[in-house]
Amino acid sequence: MKPKPLSELEARIGVRFSDHDRLQRALTHSSFRSAKGDGRSYERLEFLGDRVLGLVIAGKLFEMFPDADEGELSLRLNALVNAETCAAVADELGLYDYVRQGGDLKRLAPARTKSIRADLMESLIAAIYLNSGLEDARTFIENHWGDRLGKTVAARRDPKTALQEWAHQRGPQTPTYEVVDRSGPDHNPKFTIRVTIDGVKPSDGEGASKRLAEQAAAVAMLIRENVWKDDQ
Repeated sequence: MKPKPLSELEARIGVRFSDHDRLQRALTHSSFRSAKGDGRSYERLEFLGDRVLGLVIAGKLFEMFPDADEGELSLRLNALVNAETCAAVADELGLYDYVRQGGDLKRLAPARTKSIRADLMESLIAAIYLNSGLEDARTFIENHWGDRLGKTVAARRDPKTALQEWAHQRGPQTPTYEVVDRSGPDHNPKFTIRVTIDGVKPSDGEGASKRLAEQAAAVAMLIRENVWKDDQ
């Protein structure tokens, strides 16, 4: 299927690009490079867009939650910049309809293309940043992340501390954390951490660092064991 015209995407996102080659690159999967001999995919732009997104979201959270500690801000940030959220925003924009690819990616089930859709979102942010600067990128991000900024999980306490205290209430035991998987490139890794407490079913969590993955695993166990509510 031929990608939709870029002018349509420009109208949808409210940004006009002075360099359409850059926008095209932001929407080019590496499989297109392999099939067509074009060496420019979105991977470098994805690297930059991830940092721009993180900076803008971190700044917004810092402003919105003046009483939040570093642990809460980190959890909120991770929930807003992870693959699930980036892919969801990409889907709202219909971004996958504009991707250039050399294989049969569009025949894959949505669950198998989540990381691609998330990467496209980050590469588009980088293209906007390079086209018209940080303020336009900030406006785009704030517009499309919108209500999500205030609705992510709020860790009123550090989840690892909360889990440790709960474990101690059950007996003389301490949660242990282990890395069960590491994936992704060095510039954008994803860790899966498993937390274990004797007599309790283990829980896994994912994050861009071991610390964030440990926190996510602790949150998962606290929610499953009804220590925290799902919207806490």
